[in-house]
Amino acid sequence: MKPWYSLYWFSPELWDQFRFTNPLALYLIPGIGLLFALRYYVHRGSQQRLNMSLGATTNRKRTAGLFGNLIRIEQTVISSLRYLLPISIFIAMGMLLIALARPQLVQTHREEQSEGIDIMLAIDVSESMTENDMPPTRLATARRVAQTFINGRKNDRIGLVIFAGEAFSLCPLTTDYALLKQYLSQLDAKMIQTSGTAIGDALARCINRMRDPAMVVQDSAQLKKQRSKVVILLSDGDNTAGNLDPVTAARLAKAFGIRIYTIAVGRTVESRTAASTIDEGILKTIADIGKGSFFRAADAGRLRAVFAQIDRLEKAPVRTIVYEDVQDYYRVYIYWGISFLLLALFLKNTIAGNVLED
Repeated sequence: MKPWYSLYWFSPELWDQFRFTNPLALYLIPGIGLLFALRYYVHRGSQQRLNMSLGATTNRKRTAGLFGNLIRIEQTVISSLRYLLPISIFIAMGMLLIALARPQLVQTHREEQSEGIDIMLAIDVSESMTENDMPPTRLATARRVAQTFINGRKNDRIGLVIFAGEAFSLCPLTTDYALLKQYLSQLDAKMIQTSGTAIGDALARCINRMRDPAMVVQDSAQLKKQRSKVVILLSDGDNTAGNLDPVTAARLAKAFGIRIYTIAVGRTVESRTAASTIDEGILKTIADIGKGSFFRAADAGRLRAVFAQIDRLEKAPVRTIVYEDVQDYYRVYIYWGISFLLLALFLKNTIAGNVLED
């Protein structure tokens, strides 16, 4: 740190960084200057002056020129020194007022803490997901939108389950978003050879990844104490395969405090690879049981909007902790004020003060 007598304490850069606890004290400084100016004008007419002759006219002519100019400059300097006493008092009082304003340098550190939530993505990779009503295909569009969704999450653990006629846990809950997006980019309709749509088994895989056997939810108060758990299930068909009924799986998810969002993707089409109708009933039912929501996405734009809405709904609370490192520097200006006050006392009570007054 600079010594107190350094001019560094009056640099504009430093003053821009100061925070004053009592800034009103600074407004008194111009008021003191006005009082000194008022005192000067009031007492200017009452001061006694003695005009002194500096010699005969001939002597004045002889001292004209360079020496005359030097004498006039010397007289001006000596005459100006009479203001040294009031200036010292003004500066001393100004420094004490600055100290009273209490200048501080504050360094602020912010720390954001969030426990995050657990999210399992369950994505249908059956043959019907290769339909091109959501160009280039339903699966490609879902894959791209899911990656964008992951980019917007922070401090959340996200896992991935894929299903067709069977369900497999492709990625456990993780905060390694790069690894998760790599798994998403590799999704293909040929990853599971068994045909069908096993929605119940997919839910069971998600629950198995997130469940805590010691915490089966009994009431809403206990649910609030748990880390939030969410399943986002994306499919384009009805439950046609698997060993577990989707309704039973949804009830099991509810018991573990897991909320379920379901998304039906694609339009109703007629083809050899896709069913002629998309049954939304089971997706709506498990979303209602799981205390979540059902969404219909007939195109890529709507699918992005659905994920954006889920992103807004499922946000973990963020606690912001602010640390402030406060350093006071009022002592520096007290030292300056005392120094100028001592100078004023010296000028007032010694012969130097009498010389300046004369």
